[in-house]
Amino acid sequence: MTMAAIRHDWTLEQIQTLLAQPLNDLLFEAQTVHRQHFEPNQVQISRLLSIKTGACPEDCKYCPQSARYHTGLAAEQLVEVEKVLTEAKAAQAAGASRFCMGAAWRNPRERDMPYLLQMVQEVKAMGMETCMTLGMLTEEQADALAEAGLDYYNHNLDTSPEFYGEIISTRNYNDRLNTLDNVRRAGMKVCSGGILGMGEQASDRASLLQQLANLPTHPESVPINMLVKVEGTPMADQPDLDPIEFVRIIAAARVMMPASHVRLSAGREDMSDELQAMCFFAGANSIFYGCKLLTTANPKENDDMALFARLGITPEAGTAKHIEELKPVLPKPQKDELFYNAAP
Repeated sequence: MTMAAIRHDWTLEQIQTLLAQPLNDLLFEAQTVHRQHFEPNQVQISRLLSIKTGACPEDCKYCPQSARYHTGLAAEQLVEVEKVLTEAKAAQAAGASRFCMGAAWRNPRERDMPYLLQMVQEVKAMGMETCMTLGMLTEEQADALAEAGLDYYNHNLDTSPEFYGEIISTRNYNDRLNTLDNVRRAGMKVCSGGILGMGEQASDRASLLQQLANLPTHPESVPINMLVKVEGTPMADQPDLDPIEFVRIIAAARVMMPASHVRLSAGREDMSDELQAMCFFAGANSIFYGCKLLTTANPKENDDMALFARLGITPEAGTAKHIEELKPVLPKPQKDELFYNAAP
């Protein structure tokens, strides 16, 4: 069997042809590619923690953390380092191999950097992979995070260049690409994907995949999110995306980026076990584990483990414990004095 080639020259017409195949044919191709590059019954597990919630100045229409929308989400201060370490230890004990930290910022400020660097260093010292999403980064900030030991930086493209202006006006597409470039130049791995179900056309979904697959180096992690509709945001009343269309995008991402982890990300709380199983068959091999993704719900840990057991899936090599031993370990609430004010 010929190994799937790593390409960076996908045309929009080729992607649309790929997506238009009968579903069984597309899934067969995706599963074939998946088995060439990964153990087919293993899934990488990450835990995501919001280290600074709300009051974001951006106007992303899907996001409850934007200060422009009234979603009932209270702004919080930057989490103190010790609380982050408590959460990271709990995540590690529950089976996560990567700990992701997200802050609702347009970009981190210099006064925040020492705290962020310490978080990276301390979590890294625990033996976990580290990931952060902090908004846009300068070259200097990317270099500092890389030197501290940050493994991955998440910065999603969200949607196609053509549809982007319908979703966000406070930054442009090149701003996102520039941050990805700064991350690569600093030597970190890239986590970048998009959100489906925001009112985009099929051509926009194909164009998003084209942007990701034609980057000079494919993102090591490609999160595919289903829109989580939150009251108070402009996207609250969007019609549901056809689940089969979602599966097609997962499969196409696997075919186009063969060696990348494709993460079944936000929106899993509203997905049936059957839909998630189909996504795993289509090539998804990474999830966020834990009952919350920044501010939106996620399946409970035990629900995920029960589904994995039914499907014969185990955590990817590098996770310390076998699936039957995975137990959620919840940290105790921390006091207010463990926070400092990072509000704009």
